[in-house]
Amino acid sequence: MRALPFLLATGAFANGDETITPADYVHADPAQARLGQLLFYDKMLSGNRNISCATCHHHSLHGTDGLSLGIGEGGFGLGENRRSGTVGATQIHERIPRNAPALWNVGHKDRHTLFHDGRVQTDPSQPSGFRTPAKDQTPMGLSSIVAAQALFPLTSAAEMAGQAEDNDIAAAFAQSFTAGWEVVAQRVRDKPAYVAAFSVAFDDVTQADDIEITHIANAIAAFETSEWQSFDSPFDAYLRDGTPLDPLAERGRMLFFGDAGCAACHSGPLFTDQNFYAAGVPQFGPGRKFDGNDLPRDMGRMETTRDPLDAYKFRTPSLRNVALSGPWGHNGAYSNLRDMIRHMCDPVTMRANWTPGMARLPDVPWLADHDFTIVAHYAEQERQATTLDIAPVEMVEADIDALEAFLHALTGETALQRPLGRPDRVPSGLPVD
Repeated sequence: MRALPFLLATGAFANGDETITPADYVHADPAQARLGQLLFYDKMLSGNRNISCATCHHHSLHGTDGLSLGIGEGGFGLGENRRSGTVGATQIHERIPRNAPALWNVGHKDRHTLFHDGRVQTDPSQPSGFRTPAKDQTPMGLSSIVAAQALFPLTSAAEMAGQAEDNDIAAAFAQSFTAGWEVVAQRVRDKPAYVAAFSVAFDDVTQADDIEITHIANAIAAFETSEWQSFDSPFDAYLRDGTPLDPLAERGRMLFFGDAGCAACHSGPLFTDQNFYAAGVPQFGPGRKFDGNDLPRDMGRMETTRDPLDAYKFRTPSLRNVALSGPWGHNGAYSNLRDMIRHMCDPVTMRANWTPGMARLPDVPWLADHDFTIVAHYAEQERQATTLDIAPVEMVEADIDALEAFLHALTGETALQRPLGRPDRVPSGLPVD
């Protein structure tokens, strides 16, 4: 699990002696958070009114969807039971190309980069304060990077927007980001219950026409920031008051911050340096195509920067509550945490031994023939296998046992007890997943 062995874990967290406190989060107004909870679960924000943010980041699935590659717009059901419709707007065109990341501690003040490829980042040089795919269309007044991130699942045809011929939101996004967000906002303005809630939560909203997409994003961000805080794991108790870890987890801690080298990249209280590395995780699914990338593959950070040196690099994930948030890898290639640990210790061997059965994909018959075509592309497999920023480190099975035990010690004691949880109903009247 040694990432970039020439890097050393330096500073306080070299020995893992830094934790999180409530003061470390962006402020989240309680009224805005309660409103954000409703928006987060309301399918009205999607083009065809059939999917919400929560569908892929559900409380019952620990803030994710439990799948390697999700079924987005057009699907029905949750987690491993999620399926696609078979006709018209209910039939998905492709799986979501990347794994749905969990939301734990997303509102921590140190967060400056979101999405697997880092396409949303804080940037004081930008008028909005953020660098995003919308560039100069990025709205002003966003409260945090979490609010900036919340804007973009709405824009994705596969995730929430649907196809331009099917609904007004997707058709508007086909014109511009600004046009699409305006249609989303108008749907909210048309619901009196939402207008009343926004007028309570935001001082600058007194009537329906005052509600802008920034209010919607800021409310969702307030909910995500307050709802997914977690810093009461056995490891936190070890740091704060010296409560010993289980002996196996303690051995794993020593490996993590020592010979295994994990803390070189999984550093700081969030257990991530928020940087980008090529870890050689096996690829499958539709990939993410763009000019110069015609294969069903995912070029990672390169899609954002267009720099070939960033090919196959993905953001270091946070490891807090990692045992709850599988499958693992940018595409969920491993549905077993031990296999993910093994991969990070020896990516070359694990790539060679990887099989499609190690992923967790709901059955979609018309996609099945194409789900793994890239696996048979010899030249592409060679490129991925030889583009690595991590070097193998020898770990026997007893070491894997210990590292796994330590990762479980990063699970919050109250992780399953969220402050607001899932609402029973939402103002649109649409069903709640």
